[in-house]
Amino acid sequence: MATQPLSQKEIEDRLRELPGWSVEEDRLTRTYRLGDHFAATALVVHVAQIQQELDHHSDLTLGYNTVALAVNTHSAGGTVTEKDFELAERVEGIAPGHGAH
Repeated sequence: MATQPLSQKEIEDRLRELPGWSVEEDRLTRTYRLGDHFAATALVVHVAQIQQELDHHSDLTLGYNTVALAVNTHSAGGTVTEKDFELAERVEGIAPGHGAH
């Protein structure tokens, strides 16, 4: 079954459940701030593991003490889908354990 794009209303409803996340240029995005570079790097590795499990990958940008994610679903024409929100929810679940805010 093909993944379908979410409507604007569905996206807005889902974003209410994920504070800190937004949609920019048809991509679900969030930037986390961490205590230092090592903590940020550890979060990137953990996110990469989740992406492998889901077989759904975001663009990850590692800064000194920041990690930025941007994701959409290429197989749905580069739109935001349920798969993107599933990834975001999983990342939200592990980010506090890395000291991310």
